[in-house]
Order: sequence, then C-alpha cells, then structure tokens
Amino acid sequence: MSTTLSNAQPTTPEPRFTGLAEAARALQPRTVALRRQIHRHPEQGLELPATQAAIEHALNGLPLEITTGTSTSSLTAVLRGARPGPTVLLRGDMDALPLQEETGLEYSSEVDGTMHACGHDTHVAMLASAARLLSSRRDALNGQVVFMFQPGEEGHHGARFMIEEGVLDAGGTPVEKALALHISSTLQSGVVVSRPGPIMASADTFTVRVTGRGGHGGMPHDAIDPVQAAAALVPAFNALVARRVSVHRPAVVTVGRILAGTTSNIIPESALLEGTVRTLSEETRTFVLRELPELVAHVAAAHGCTAKVEIVPGYPVTVNDDVVGPHVVDVAASALGARWAVPMEDPLMGAEDWSYVLQKVPGAMAFLGACPRGVDLAHAEANHSSRVLFDEAAMEHGVVVYSAFALDALR
Repeated sequence: MSTTLSNAQPTTPEPRFTGLAEAARALQPRTVALRRQIHRHPEQGLELPATQAAIEHALNGLPLEITTGTSTSSLTAVLRGARPGPTVLLRGDMDALPLQEETGLEYSSEVDGTMHACGHDTHVAMLASAARLLSSRRDALNGQVVFMFQPGEEGHHGARFMIEEGVLDAGGTPVEKALALHISSTLQSGVVVSRPGPIMASADTFTVRVTGRGGHGGMPHDAIDPVQAAAALVPAFNALVARRVSVHRPAVVTVGRILAGTTSNIIPESALLEGTVRTLSEETRTFVLRELPELVAHVAAAHGCTAKVEIVPGYPVTVNDDVVGPHVVDVAASALGARWAVPMEDPLMGAEDWSYVLQKVPGAMAFLGACPRGVDLAHAEANHSSRVLFDEAAMEHGVVVYSAFALDALR
C-alpha cells in the first residue's frame, strides 16, 4: 500500500500555503507510524487510555497547552500563535468499532473483536501531524488553534462530553471556525469534498414490542398473531416516509431486526422490531419521531394487538455552515490544487456527533478520499467493513487541509 501521493503538490499554491505539501510529506513517516500504532491497539467507547497516551507521546515537545478529560479519555491541545486573535478548532476522533478485522494487514488489530474500521486512527494521526506542522508556523498565526482529540464518536456522544468540559472555550476566545475531516475508502484517494448545509443525517433508534396472544400454529383463530402485526409495520413505516414526508426533506426508516417465536408451529406471545430513523432536517426528525408511535399503535390495534415503542435519541443532523462548508473546498483547492477539491452534491445518511459542535460554532465536516490504489471505487470495501482498507498516502492531504484551514482562518 502506498504511503505518498504522486503529483500532490500544486503548481502555484497561494503564498500562505507555500511549502505545506512538502512539510506534510516530510511528516508522513510520523503520520503513518502513529496511525499504525493506534490501528494495532484499537479501543472502543469513551475510555481510550492507550490511544490517549500515544497522542500525548506524539505531541511531546511541541509548544502546546495539553489537558485531558475527566469524564472521558479526551485530549485537548492549544497552540497559541505569535499574535492574539480568534480561535479555530480542529477535531480528530479516536475510537474504534466492535468488529473482528479481516484485512490481513501486517499491522492488523491485535485486540479481538475491535477494529479501526472507520478510519479514526488516520484522523488522530493526521491531526497530530497538523499540530506539529502548525507549531512550526506559529509566527503566521494570529490567534489560537484548538486540537480536539475526541473519544466516543461511534454512538457514545463523545463530542457532547468534551463540549460540557469546555473544549469550545479552551482557546480563551470564541471558536470562529471549526473543521473535522473524515476519511472515506470509497472516494478517490487524496480528494477533499464538502458542501454547505446538511452533510450527514440525524440518527435515532427505536424498539417496538408487539404483544398478542400465543397459540398453536395450526389454529391461528384461537390466538392473536403478533408476527402478522410486526410484518405489517415494515411497509407501514415505508408509507409514512413516502406519503407523509416531503421528498425535499428526506427521511429513512429502516427495520434492521425482527425477532419472534421459538419454533415453526407456535404463534408467539410477542414480536420485537428494532430500527433506525435518519433525517436531514430537525423538522422532519421531530415529525417522524412523533408520528411513529401513533402509527405503531394503530397498526397493532388493527391486528388485535398492543404495542410499546421505545425511542432512543441519537445524533442530530450534521449541518455545515453555509460559508465554511464550501470554503473548505476552496482552501483545499488553494493548498493542494483544484483537481483535489470537489464540491459534494448530496449529503450522506450516516450520522456524526460532530453535529453537536456545529450546533454551536460555524464550521464544517469534510471528507477525505482514501480508496486504495488499483481498486475500483464501486468495489472498494466501505467504512465499517471488517475488510476496509485506506490508502495511507491520502493522509498527506489531510495534514495539509487541517493546517491550511487554520492558517487561512488566523492569517
């Protein structure tokens, strides 16, 4: 797997970005080494002591003010520029997924059932190298850079914990711009994409338990079959989206699990459904979550059953600032060359707890392509696959974009 990008340097970078590509390339051995160290020793959730220690070691000796979290194993590092000014925040999430790695890499996970399948190991490595690069350019900074190393992105609301502990105030002045990069194995390696407005969906989960009356499978008239009601709910959810939600404010309701019964000739007492609701606006989210329990109750009643619905709120919609979102693409084009920066047409229906930060400060999420060389984009293993591969060479561009974003904001 390659570790450097060919032709990555733009022919005429803007003066304030001169030398960034070369500096990121010089740091690439450090970036790769930290990524592989974390990849070998992945940790899940909010407590990631080994990852935190690896980050502290990587930042050792830099002119940074480092604090660690109390409610989680987060790490915040502040770089103060040569002159006072506003604060810019850069984030890298740290946690892995509950997955058994099947990549065959020589640096595969050494922890059973845990894998960096979403590329957060690359985020940490890129952000640490950006901290080193920007530390060497303190004289060009009018203000502060906050480096937010965040645990618990994969469903554990880590960003919310860090906000509660004051990460947005760490620089001493309000955060004026914020950026999180997310690597993607299904985008061309080295390409940076972003957009204004919604870029990722909200994500809420629901559980429905339908209760009827058990009985003999050969005499269903003597029972009340909850399986029939559960089966009817799946197309009813589709109809709710198709007929009650505007096509201009999309929603997705997916039932991912149905559980009922013990054997073929017994009508069970109850049936369980579990699923997720994804939307691209808070208005649509509120509507669907309000209507779903009522729909369940009526469908269950039509089959003679009762039903109980439990909804667990997840991440809000990730909404890029209308100015910062497209500006990230402009910065990437100026620092890397126009062919490496592409406006993103459509949002993704995945979710991100970066949404909590973007609710409070102007900022953006941007995606960094890292499809392995020689692999067709259409056939690349996606993020969250046990066989996903990321082209490490793309991390050079991630370091450049993090650094250029800060230099641009604090020039």
